Amino acid sequence: MRAFRRLCVVVIATFLLLAVILNILLIRQMNSYNGVYRVEAKRLADDISQTGSYDLDKYPHLTAVYSGDDLYNSDEPYIIIEAGGALYRVEYTVYDNSSTIITVNIVLLLVLALISGIMLYFRRYIIIPFGRLNNVPHELAKGNLAVELPEEKSRFFGKFTWGVNLLRESIEDSRKKELTMQKDKKLLLLSLSHDIKTPLSAIKLNAKALAKGLYNDEAKQRETAESINKRADEIEHFVSEITKAASEDFMSFEVNSGEVFLSVIINKITARYAPQLAMSGTELRVGESADCILFCDPDRLAECLQNLIENAVKYGDGRLIELRFDKMDGCELITVSNTGCTLETKELPEIFESFHRGNNVGSKNGNGLGLFICKRLMSLMGGEVYADINDGRFDITLVVRLA
Repeated sequence: MRAFRRLCVVVIATFLLLAVILNILLIRQMNSYNGVYRVEAKRLADDISQTGSYDLDKYPHLTAVYSGDDLYNSDEPYIIIEAGGALYRVEYTVYDNSSTIITVNIVLLLVLALISGIMLYFRRYIIIPFGRLNNVPHELAKGNLAVELPEEKSRFFGKFTWGVNLLRESIEDSRKKELTMQKDKKLLLLSLSHDIKTPLSAIKLNAKALAKGLYNDEAKQRETAESINKRADEIEHFVSEITKAASEDFMSFEVNSGEVFLSVIINKITARYAPQLAMSGTELRVGESADCILFCDPDRLAECLQNLIENAVKYGDGRLIELRFDKMDGCELITVSNTGCTLETKELPEIFESFHRGNNVGSKNGNGLGLFICKRLMSLMGGEVYADINDGRFDITLVVRLA
C-alpha cells in the first residue's frame, strides 16, 4: 500500500512539473512572438530614412503607419519611430495566446483528473482487496486453515478468492481425512498386533515342544506341525490386512462423473504436451477420431492421460508417442502408445500394482504409483485400463464409457 502511495505521489508530481514547464514554454513563445514587431519597426524606419517610402506588405506584424497631428491618437497598440527627421506612429498586431494557455491547462487538468481517477480505481478495486489477501497464502503455508478470507465480489479477485477458499477447504478436508485415517490405522495396527500375539504364542509353544522332543508319537508331531502351519496362515492373513490398510491411502480418490466431449480432453492434452515434445524432438501423433460424448470425470480422465504420456516420455525411446482411438461395446478406447519398450511381457499383470516398478526403469526416478492410480481412477469412473506390448511398442488403453 505504501509503495502504491509513493507511486501515486511520483506520478502526480511528475505530471504537475511537466505542466509547469509547458506553461513556461507557451509564455516564452508569446513574448518572443510579440517582440518581432520591434524588429520590423526598426527595419521600417531604416527604409523610410533611406528611400523616403515603405512597403507595408514587407512587415507582416505591422498594420498601419501614421504621421501628423494625430500621432498619439489611436486605440490600437502602437510604437513611435523616428525616420528621416519625422515621427511616425506604427501600429502592430499583438499575439495573445492566453486562450491557448487556458485550453492547454484545462486539458491538463482533465488528464490529471483522469489519472487520479484511474489510480483511485486501482486502489479501491485492486490494491486494497489484494492487501486484504496478502497474508492468506503465508498463513495457509503455516497450517493456519482458520485464517479469515474476505469475500471479494470484484471481477478481478472474486474468482481468485473463491479458488483460494476451495483450496483451503480442500486442505482442511485432506487434513481431517489424514487424521481420521491415521487414527483408524493406529487402532487397526494395535488390534492386529494384539491378534497376532495369540497365534504367534501358539507357534512358539509348539515349536519349543517339538525342539525338546516332547512329542514322541509321529501323529502328535504331525498334528503340532499342522497347528503351526494354521497359526502361520492366521499371521499371514493379519499381515495382508496390514498391507491393505497401508495401501488404502492411495485409494482415496474423489470422482465426479459427468458428460464431456472427447475433443475437449484431447485438445487439453495436446495443448499441454505438443510444444514440450516438439522441443525434445519427440513426434506426437494424434489419430483420427469421431467426436463423441464421454461419461467420466474430465479432470480425472485428463490426469490418467497425463500419467500415461509422462510414462511414455520417461520409458520410451523419444521417437514417437501416439494417441489412437476406437469404439467397442458402448465405450471409447483411448490408446497411448510409445516406441522403444523394453518391458518384459511377463511383467504386464504386475504393472498396475502399487509401488511396482518394471525391470526397464533403470536409474529413472519414480514411485510405481502412476499406473496404479490410473487403474483406480478408471475403475471409479466405471471404466478399465489394460496394457499390451506389440513389436517393441508399449500400448496402454483407457476404456471410457460413452454417454
